Amino acid sequence: MSKQTLPPVDRRAVLGAALAGGVGVAVARLVGLRRVVEVDPPQNTAEAVKAQNGLDWVSPLGDEATRVAHLLRRTTFGYTTSELEAAVTDGYRRTLDRLIETPPADPPPLAGAEDAAPGNGLRLVDLQTWAIDRMIASPTPFAERMTLFWHGIFTSDFRKVGLQYPYLYWQDLTWRKFFLRDLRSIIYDMTVDPGMLRYLDLGQSSGANPNENFSRELLELFTLGAGNYTEDDVKAAARALAGWREPRTPALIQAFVDEAIKRTGAAPKVVPTADTVKAGVFEPNRAYRGTDLTFLGLKKKWDTPSVLDRILEQDSAAPFMVRRVLDEFVGPIIDDATVTRLSDRFRQSRYDMKTLMSDVFTSPEFMRGSYRSMVRSPMEFMVATAKALEAPALSRFIVGQSPSMGQTLFDPPSVGGWPTNAGWISSNTMLARINFATAAVQQVKKVPSSNNAHAQFLDSTLSSQTLSLLNIANDDKRRWTALLCCPEFQLK
Repeated sequence: MSKQTLPPVDRRAVLGAALAGGVGVAVARLVGLRRVVEVDPPQNTAEAVKAQNGLDWVSPLGDEATRVAHLLRRTTFGYTTSELEAAVTDGYRRTLDRLIETPPADPPPLAGAEDAAPGNGLRLVDLQTWAIDRMIASPTPFAERMTLFWHGIFTSDFRKVGLQYPYLYWQDLTWRKFFLRDLRSIIYDMTVDPGMLRYLDLGQSSGANPNENFSRELLELFTLGAGNYTEDDVKAAARALAGWREPRTPALIQAFVDEAIKRTGAAPKVVPTADTVKAGVFEPNRAYRGTDLTFLGLKKKWDTPSVLDRILEQDSAAPFMVRRVLDEFVGPIIDDATVTRLSDRFRQSRYDMKTLMSDVFTSPEFMRGSYRSMVRSPMEFMVATAKALEAPALSRFIVGQSPSMGQTLFDPPSVGGWPTNAGWISSNTMLARINFATAAVQQVKKVPSSNNAHAQFLDSTLSSQTLSLLNIANDDKRRWTALLCCPEFQLK
């Protein structure tokens, strides 16, 4: 195949060099979308930006099209050229409204997942590929991005939950249904989620023998944060929440019967009835039936709903979730005044996630101060690569590459979830990213034209080193490789 001679990134169209103050920033003309990137006011020179936050480019968020691209990088897993062009045509506000207001599209069923049982379990690679397929191709990408967000908060893993049950598959469907509901409903549904019942042992907890694993993480990692509850609160909540068990599917019951026949030669005398729900089943005889308990300063009889209501009455509940959202979607350095402002609105909305996310993505902190302030997670980076290359068939390749970068779906490193931002970066993981991007480009038989890729995927805001690398690449595959490996594409 003959090599294509590519036009250079037009140095004469570079607008930011004068503002760069010798730091080497270049802001190039975006020809494909027929606009020119405008830099922020002159006081935001690259020298000033670098002194403030260590970055070496000027933010171009004064431009509407760049704001739209910025929004898509944070709320989705990247975009194709046509998706970007459609969003730019709609503008920032209409794009945000579409992302937030469109209900999640149901994913296609994962073959055999509902019938998972001992001897016929889920295949982890199939489950992971199914989830990544949705990240790449879903018509409601913000719902998929929020699904990953909830996966990192309400964590569980295949090692503890097991693949001989449909629970992990159900849990992913539950995260997607959360989308932008109210936080009270979200926490309740996760409390009784079968995967969570198993992962944090609430399904084995009884009033007589309460297990504190779930109640501790509910207070520390899911709702209030350390320092906002006591050990006595953990113990009380463990008793009040006890009584749930995992649901039984027909396939699980049949496996139970088959195992009994294999072991004893006869079917069990008592065969459980299959449950009709995909959530925990409450059994009152296993619940706590002792004296009143004191929980978060109030003494009374408690059950699961009242425990969750009491948690959300605490002053620390709204700021805790606001900080989690800001850390995931805006950046790690957020002042207390911002948290307080957003928390007040969140609380007034009765913990409506749609209100919170809309407030975040229209906030000055997001609109002005967070350009390229975050590192893409491995899953964001790999899916964004697949979308940029218009190569949805890369999903299984992504599954195989994810462990080397530190993010394997359904296998977070701890109950605390995955790291964020700079926690993704090390010499090993960066080498893995470069190897992935290089191999991904080579796997795609025909890549899209790269003539305008620097504008569409890097906002034409390039370091001098990246500009040079793009200009010496003499065919589409080399230029795509340089673009996907450059520091600018690792950031969002």
